[in-house]
Parts: sequence; structure tokens; C-alpha cells
Amino acid sequence: MTLLKRLFMLTLATGLILPFVIVTGVSINAESNISFPPSALSARWYTVLFSESDWLIPIGNSILIAIIAAFVAVSIALAANYVLWRLQSGYGRAIFALGIGPFMLPPIIIAMGASVFWAEAGLYGRVEATIISHGVFFVTLPLVIIARGFAALSDDVIEASRTMGATPWQTFAKVIFPLVLPYVITGYALVAIISVNEYLISYMVSGFAVETLPIRIFNNVRYGYTPVVASAAICFAALTVGVLLLLSLVTDLLKLLGASRD
Repeated sequence: MTLLKRLFMLTLATGLILPFVIVTGVSINAESNISFPPSALSARWYTVLFSESDWLIPIGNSILIAIIAAFVAVSIALAANYVLWRLQSGYGRAIFALGIGPFMLPPIIIAMGASVFWAEAGLYGRVEATIISHGVFFVTLPLVIIARGFAALSDDVIEASRTMGATPWQTFAKVIFPLVLPYVITGYALVAIISVNEYLISYMVSGFAVETLPIRIFNNVRYGYTPVVASAAICFAALTVGVLLLLSLVTDLLKLLGASRD
């Protein structure tokens, strides 16, 4: 690697790491104001984050929404891919196109549409509206990932199960699903991470009635910054890194996401 390339990589790494260093420093600052470097070290803001109901309730809401919304998204994606794999026709491709539709529109458009829909349905401001909205909007990610699993299925294995007398349901439950399960787990984990960090849709379909952690951070910023915001940001980052590391241990994450291992 030439000196210029090394310098470029070092600059890039510094630019990526520096914000985390600054936010980490702010999160362990003993003072009540946002400042860096910290004048004294303290874990008081992490204590506030995980002890006061003003923060615990939004954290609980975010986790609950992420767990269920990821299940909704993966269920839709798995069913759609199964239909696509079985039909191998224009109908299947139309279903797939509908699945990637949400990511083709600006999030604000989807959020506004969801807001109007839930208001007309009388469910605006309900946690159910946020869960379903997240599940539908983020279905594209597991849809594409699980599609790679179905594309890798061997026709010989499927034909062997049918030859052994397995019904379509038994073939799916005992052959197909175990083979695509790593892709399902990957899609679920990634949707859950995105859902926990999502603000716009949550705000548009529930306002402040269902306060998630991103909404709570926004409210805190509106009325004056405190270092607890930095603590929440570090916890977000730690959660994301932790989930991705765990995912890489139980699955071949890069391959599942489409990376070549050449």
C-alpha cells in the first residue's frame, strides 16, 4: 500500500472514529453541560439513562416496537419470497416489487401517508400503529436478504423431500425453512436495529403519545442539551455493534448480505 493510500485510509478512519470519541467523552463528563474534553469523569449520565422513568419508558417502548416490528417485517418477507419461489411468475415478481416499494419513496412521504391512514382508522397515537408502520416500511431489507436464501436452494434437495412423500408444508417446515433461517435471522436483526433508531415514522404516526428513545432524545434537545443524550447515543452505537458482532458469530454475515468471498 502506497503512502498516499495509507494517508487516505488513516484520514478516513479518523473521521469515522472521532465523532464517537467526542460523544463518549461528553457522555462521561461530570458536568451538566455539553463540553469536550470532560473536566472530570463520571458515569452519572448512564445512571440517569437507566434509572429515571423519563428514559426507561422510551427505552422500553423502542425495544418492544423493534422486536414486534422486526417479526412483522420478516413474516411478510418470508411469505412473499415463498410465493415468489413457488410461482416463478409475474405475480411473484409483482409481490417482490411491492415489497421494495417503500424504500423507493422518500421516508417523509411514507410517514405522511401512514399518519393519514392511522388517523382515519382511529389508531393515531397508538403503539400498534408504530409497530405496523415500522414492519411494513422496513420489509424491503429482509425481503432482499431472504430472497438470496431462496435463490440458493437446491432443486435436488426439494425434489428429494417430495420423492420421500413430504407434503408442501412438511417440505417448507423441515427443508426450506432451516436452509433460509440464517437469512431470516439476519433480516430480523437488521430491521430491529433500524427500528430502534427510527424517528420520523414514529413521530408521524404517534406524535409524542408513544415516546420512543429517538423521540425522547429529540425532546431533550428541544429543551436544552444534557450529557444524557450522549449516553443514549453511545448505547445506540454499542447495541448496533453488539448485535452485528453476535450476528457475525452465528451466521456468515458478509455472505448473507451479498459480499463475495473471492
